[in-house]
Amino acid sequence: MALMPVSEALALVLDGAVPLPEEQIALDQAYHRVLARDVAALRTQPPQAMSAMDGYAVRAADADRAQARLKVIGEIAAGRPFERALRAGEAARIFTGGVVPDGADAVVIQEDTIADGDHVTLTEAARQGRHIRPAGADFREGDVLLQSGRRLSDRDLSLAASMNYPELPVRRRPKVALLATGDELVMPGSSPEPGQIVYSNGYALRALARAEGAEPIDLGIAADTLDATVAGIRRAREAQADILITTGGASVGDHDLVKQGLDAEGVEMAFWKIAMRPGKPMMHGRLGAMRVIGLPGNPVSSYVCSLLFLVPLIRKLLGLAQIHPARETALLGRDLGANDVREDYLRARLEEREDGTLVATPVTHQDSSLLGNLALSQALVIRPAFASAASAGSTCEILRLPE
Repeated sequence: MALMPVSEALALVLDGAVPLPEEQIALDQAYHRVLARDVAALRTQPPQAMSAMDGYAVRAADADRAQARLKVIGEIAAGRPFERALRAGEAARIFTGGVVPDGADAVVIQEDTIADGDHVTLTEAARQGRHIRPAGADFREGDVLLQSGRRLSDRDLSLAASMNYPELPVRRRPKVALLATGDELVMPGSSPEPGQIVYSNGYALRALARAEGAEPIDLGIAADTLDATVAGIRRAREAQADILITTGGASVGDHDLVKQGLDAEGVEMAFWKIAMRPGKPMMHGRLGAMRVIGLPGNPVSSYVCSLLFLVPLIRKLLGLAQIHPARETALLGRDLGANDVREDYLRARLEEREDGTLVATPVTHQDSSLLGNLALSQALVIRPAFASAASAGSTCEILRLPE
């Protein structure tokens, strides 16, 4: 079977994926969620002209010179508007956030005044419009300030609250079920017997899915039997997972039962084995509405494949405009030999020079089992299939790893 190019495999994984339905959630729960619809302001902000400073509301025509003396007719605090319009020769004590009374068109800050009973003398001339926030200075009712497909930041939540929204329409989180396979796997904190290894893949993949806005579901570890594998797949369906991720059992050994289990459950396989390193034995199929990504068991392979395939799929289901992790250019930090039929994703360390140039130096040992090198890397250097040898200092394409 010919190996499928990465770009074709990714197109199949994303084919037909559409944004999930929307749900209304409380504003306090909306951080990092993705808006399902445009959101327009329900009010004007500020609703009336308001003072930006503590001082006196005046008519600029009465206060166009220092030493002008005006009669103080009252006090205006935030939330307590004045009852009547300001007349010639009058001023009103006003505090930050107070509504500027009709007739007033300037505010003189208190540092530029001398209070004397029910009068105030200005030490600086007023200027029309100074220290006044006009109605609608921030936004007006009906203004669309938050667009569909936006991942909500902390600042967006403050803006939505000011727009008078107690809740927001967001995309439902994709449910990502993760099923590990392998008799050799034991949980962290165990005392592994000879031949056993500590299970690690799920912790990175669930964190990656969660950071992208998905809801991870841990299906645990399935033993190396067809029955256990099928039971795990069925649990994913019962949980109504949008995506099932399996790790391990994707190769061709007698104990690699994931493909057999998927076939037994009626999964329509789109591909099995792709032209990339690490991650060659990755597979993809669908079981009804549930998309299945079968990842290799080696931890680096499973992580790199998740970054390239799972992340864009989650983003597409969330309705994000930018679904592919951004790629950048850098200079190679060491020589690399010519590449073969597979697209390479080399773990690399990044260095930024004083002039801002990025230098990406692939680590020496690229074995897909080496988690230490993955954890210490900041990027993947992408080498196309059949790429010629490249020397240190030449340009390369990189994909930054999540912080």
